[in-house]
Amino acid sequence: MGRLYYGNDAIEMPDRTLTHLRVLATTKLRRSESFSVSWTHPDGVPGGRSTIWLHCSIPLRFELDSAEAEHLDRDYLEQMAKSAASSGGLTIDLCEPDQLPLPIVLPVLERAA
Repeated sequence: MGRLYYGNDAIEMPDRTLTHLRVLATTKLRRSESFSVSWTHPDGVPGGRSTIWLHCSIPLRFELDSAEAEHLDRDYLEQMAKSAASSGGLTIDLCEPDQLPLPIVLPVLERAA
């Protein structure tokens, strides 16, 4: 499990998910594109759901447990980018640590279209 340090908070998530989020965040924040990221808390973690707003003024640090580079899944990155650009933002699933959390839940407005 890697960690996303957001301001002073550490958010744990699987290395594969964190690697994809790092690529997406780096790309979007480099273009000054802010976005929200939401997730459901895994069992044993207090609370049910969290959302953060990623903005270039908020310090971020990505810490991966594995020293090996993760394989990037282009389709997954494209789905993440599409979701992050929507009004509902990106929703990721942290409950399945051994695999990429597919599919990404799309906002209600986009599902109706």
